[in-house]
Amino acid sequence: MTEPRNLDPSRIRSILATDCGSTTTKAIFIEARDGEFRLIVRGEAPTTVEAPFEDVTKGVLNAIEEVEELADRKFLEGDRIITPPRDDGSGVDLYVSTSSAGGGLQMVVAGVVKTMTAESAERAALGAGAIVMDALASNDGRRPHEQIRRIRHLRPDMILLSGGIDGGAEEHVVRLAEIISAADPRPRLGSSYQLPVIYAGNNKATEHVTKSLGDKTDLAVVDNLRPVMERENLGPARDKIHDLFMEHVMAQAPGYKKLMEWVGVPIMPTPGAVGNIIQTIAKQHGLDVIGVDIGGATTDVFSVFDETFNRTVSANLGMSYSISNVLTEAGIDNVMRWVPFTMGEKSLRNRIRNKMIRPTTIPHSLEELMVEQALAREALRLAFDQHKEMAVGLRGVQKERTVSDTFEQTGSGDTIVDMMSLDLLIGSGGVLSHAPRRHQAAMLLIDAFLPEGVTRLGVDSIFMMPQLGVLAEVHPEAATEVFEKDCLIWLGSCVAPRGVRPDKPVLTAELRRAGAPEVHELRAGEVKLVPLALGETVEARLTPAKGCDLGAGPGRSIQQDIHGGVVGLVLDGRGRPLQLDSSDANRVDVIRRWAAAYKAYPEAEAVPVG
Repeated sequence: MTEPRNLDPSRIRSILATDCGSTTTKAIFIEARDGEFRLIVRGEAPTTVEAPFEDVTKGVLNAIEEVEELADRKFLEGDRIITPPRDDGSGVDLYVSTSSAGGGLQMVVAGVVKTMTAESAERAALGAGAIVMDALASNDGRRPHEQIRRIRHLRPDMILLSGGIDGGAEEHVVRLAEIISAADPRPRLGSSYQLPVIYAGNNKATEHVTKSLGDKTDLAVVDNLRPVMERENLGPARDKIHDLFMEHVMAQAPGYKKLMEWVGVPIMPTPGAVGNIIQTIAKQHGLDVIGVDIGGATTDVFSVFDETFNRTVSANLGMSYSISNVLTEAGIDNVMRWVPFTMGEKSLRNRIRNKMIRPTTIPHSLEELMVEQALAREALRLAFDQHKEMAVGLRGVQKERTVSDTFEQTGSGDTIVDMMSLDLLIGSGGVLSHAPRRHQAAMLLIDAFLPEGVTRLGVDSIFMMPQLGVLAEVHPEAATEVFEKDCLIWLGSCVAPRGVRPDKPVLTAELRRAGAPEVHELRAGEVKLVPLALGETVEARLTPAKGCDLGAGPGRSIQQDIHGGVVGLVLDGRGRPLQLDSSDANRVDVIRRWAAAYKAYPEAEAVPVG
């Protein structure tokens, strides 16, 4: 990956950062004050990558001008950012940026075996911040002419090809290279350059792959993604993706050559930057973390378990443009089960269609809000299910086999996502970050992800994770400090035992505060909200009932510090998985009882809804 430009983190005191989104460019100003880095001001402006402006820097300058106004400080001189700072206080030490404008980084990946090298290639591309448009494999069921037609139709920004272990059979990966060559792919942006193709496969086949693709594409060769069956090596491919994103994709987008001259570290794809800050937090604090960013068209899920990072993009699950897809994939019954009032199917479908054709509208009534949040639960649940399917242990490692043998091999491939070991769950995106009450955001995260054991909850308050992710490349301490103090809203914690049985005791929670300890009893099916303020930490003794488990084993107590937040401590006795039937006559009462326990809709408790 391209190295930062001779930057000494100890000398950086002021930072300007932008995120060029598909519709909005957001700018933030960070400065070291009183011995700590803090967010000072933020601004935004429409993104200008498309006609009539066709110059991304115009939107960047407009957003920075708003920051100048709010900070009462000069950052610009004409159409240039002042770096380094001057004696009069103008300028900043560092300017960084991320981008998803123009559709972000769109890739096709290819591997010999769908559940092995193609899956590894997909993980590498997703981890680098790409949208994976398709994953081709020798055993994906498509004939060569269908794969060729697919590549031509998609016109990706880049292709990642992998396959075979080092020194192994060459035939299948060479055939994939020939298919890519026959497709003669043209890049999505610009027509004057060759499409970047990264080869990260069997080193023995490099010469043949180069012969097929060297003249027709801009071929780059890096270390094998799967040098041996038992190990993935994603780093070199991810780094090369970042480099080529800058050198080719960004260089073709309107105005990006100018922007690339301004930044102190390479521009990162927005999702890659979000993944970077998630990984930084997990590494610095030794945590298992899940983060989710739910947008209008897509939902990204990030996770770090046992220091292994995974990212998935659910490109058809979103809260505006893709909202009808959420209903289609979840099914009417799964959405209806979360609506806390009686409602006809036709009425629900009409509300969803109205949102799809007017994607920028926000709920104007309590009923509309409840319906939107019912859909949000399902979008989050489905995206997380897809993530767990992708975040798996390496397939095909249980015993030695030839490549041809592995075509039918499913492998162990069990998900590495362990909700009992999860320490921190972070939500981002309008439906979570801009929920009218933080209690609603906590409710959506718990209902959709169903955390187990003890889990801390937070939301990104102002969509600042991308800028902090690219900042973490050069100054992880500053990025982490601002993330924890200014970016995250700490919602509180959730305690949820596994192994709950109906109509039985579930948990006894003894909280030791100043004065006498307080004891809370929880029964099956209950949700209880215990006040625990932001910044408050209590020592807790949590004793699950017989057969219930909080991570130490059935019926075994744990002692742990519990962190508070703007919502508090949620004791969840509903069991896992959640049993909720849309046809149950008592469903509305159950949902409303849970929502009341969360204090999600206090206005609904006095006035009947529906």
